[in-house]
Order: sequence, then C-alpha cells, then structure tokens
Amino acid sequence: MKDLAAMDHTSNEALKLLKQLNLHLELESKYQPREKGLILIESTVENDNTICPRLRNAKVEDLWSLTNFFDLTMETFVLAVNILDRFLAVMKVKPKHLSCIGVCSFQLAARVVEEDCNIPSVHDVIRISQCKCTVSDMKRMEKIISDKLHFEFKATTALTFLHLYHTIVLCHSSERKEVLNLDKLEAQLKACNCRLIFSKAKPSVLALCLLTLEVETLKSLELFEIALRVQKHSKVSDEDMLYWRELVSKCLADYSSPECCKPDHRKLVWTVSRRTAQNLHNSYYSVPELPTIPECGCINESESEDSCEEMSSGEDSLSSSPPSDLEASFFFDNCKPRLKRLTRHLYPL
Repeated sequence: MKDLAAMDHTSNEALKLLKQLNLHLELESKYQPREKGLILIESTVENDNTICPRLRNAKVEDLWSLTNFFDLTMETFVLAVNILDRFLAVMKVKPKHLSCIGVCSFQLAARVVEEDCNIPSVHDVIRISQCKCTVSDMKRMEKIISDKLHFEFKATTALTFLHLYHTIVLCHSSERKEVLNLDKLEAQLKACNCRLIFSKAKPSVLALCLLTLEVETLKSLELFEIALRVQKHSKVSDEDMLYWRELVSKCLADYSSPECCKPDHRKLVWTVSRRTAQNLHNSYYSVPELPTIPECGCINESESEDSCEEMSSGEDSLSSSPPSDLEASFFFDNCKPRLKRLTRHLYPL
C-alpha cells in the first residue's frame, strides 16, 4: 500500500498537512498525561482523600458546561481536559480541591485558545461554576498548575489530530466534503473525553479510531483506503487500533443508548428560586427599560445612566451569585433533555 506522500496527484496543500501531522506525531507524547498517575486514579475507590474516576469524569462534564455557557470553542474544552488530566496524573489531589483545579484548567485553556475579548473574567467563571473559591485561591492554584506543567499549555491533543486527519482524507478524496461530518466527529470526541480511560490512549490513535469508525458507517471504499494510508503514515499498529476501536465503539454505543442520561443541545438557561431571586441584582433576571431615543438624536445622560446597571463583581459579591441549576448540552442531537446541576460534584475549598 502506498504512503500518503507517494500517492498520485498529491497537492502542495496535502504535503503541508503531512508535515504538520509529522510534527504533531513527534510532540504528542510530550503532552500526554502520565500513565502511572492515570492508572492510580483508575484504581482508586471513592473516598474523601483522593480523586476517583467518577469525580474526574463529572468534572469534565462541568468543564463542557462552562465552555458551552461562555460560548467558547471545542479546542478550549479539549485543552482544559488535557491540562486537568496532566495535573491530576502528577499530583495527589483531594476532592475538595478539584473544583478549583477544574476552573483554573478552564481559564488557562481559554487564555491559550481564545481571543482576549472572548476570555471570561475570573469573577464570572467563579460565579457561573459556583466553585466557592476566591480570586486569590484561583491565582494560587494557577501558579501551582503552571509550575507542575512547566507552563506548557499549548498541547497537541486528539482534536488536533482529528482536524488534521479529516482535512487530509478530504484532500485525497473525490467525495463531497459534507459526507465526512466533522461536527459529528467532534461530538464523539467529547463523549470519549468524559471517560478517564481515553486519556491513556495516544491522541493520534483516539482520533484515528473515531475517523475509521465513522468511515465504516459511510461504507465508502475510497475513504476507507485513505484512512488505512493515514494509519500507516501515523505508524499506528493494528493491535492498538483494534484495542482502542473496541473501547471507543462501546463508549459511543453507550452514549447513543436511550438509557444513558446526558445533557441535551439546548442553550443554557437559569432556573431561579424565589429566595435566590430576592438576592439577585436586577440585571441578572430582568432587562432594564431603555430610554426613548429623541428625534434629535440626543440622549439625556442622566436617563442613560439610570437605565443601565452594572453587574457587581468581586469576592464580596459571591453571596449573590446566580442560581445553580443549568442546562448543559453536548454529544448527540437526538438526546433527550435532562436538567443538569453544574454544582453536582463541586466541593468548597
């Protein structure tokens, strides 16, 4: 079987993509969580002193809820999970600190990926996540995470390979671009990210498993042959592919089943109790009346100031934080709605 670079009609764009792929294949082991640490978490029974798989997986779901609420990218979510897992794999963490570690991982990932104007403020992240930590707590935790990870946050992840593989396959294929749905592949990757076991897989292998499983469902011989060439170029053994494909297939089947409880795709909304509403700032749950614009085009300054109320911020205002009931959505479009409490597994410092 020919390698991708040796295929006929290989364009300059395809060659550039292969160079990028080779670079990320060299870097992926550097940014993979320490396997011994992940195995230790896997073997941990739930208690008050150490992190168990259930708590880690629940925290990843919370990270996706935050990503969805602040309308950030998939890359931010995947990188936040990577930072979280890498830190948990080198440090023994108590459950009460996990909430602070989670929001710090989210904030660090957002700073790497997002434009400055899209990065949520620390105060907003604290309020929305209801992690009960202070700004000072987050600053201290961010410093600890940064030191332990040697300030190496811009990691090569499974999403990196998924995007590369998807583009490479389409470059060598005559199929329509919409045939291989990238959004669906990303949704499946989210499902895998919520299982600790997939943090042990090489990002390139995990991405390739998702790609080949999707190609199989399309029953396209051309795409399947290209996927095999991608596997050969990435030097992924058949044994690794068979092992991880089986686990990925089972995970996706579990998430697709009606018995699996998972959030839906609806926008996040507040559910405010009467007592909470009494303590909330007016701007949280009502839209202020705007002044009428005069025909002359001038607005009375006093009216403008009275009509707009700033949202209070700071450590002293945490007692008036928004309510805890949120609806978060991810995975598949045909999921049944379920109300998810973001604070389900958040513990105070």
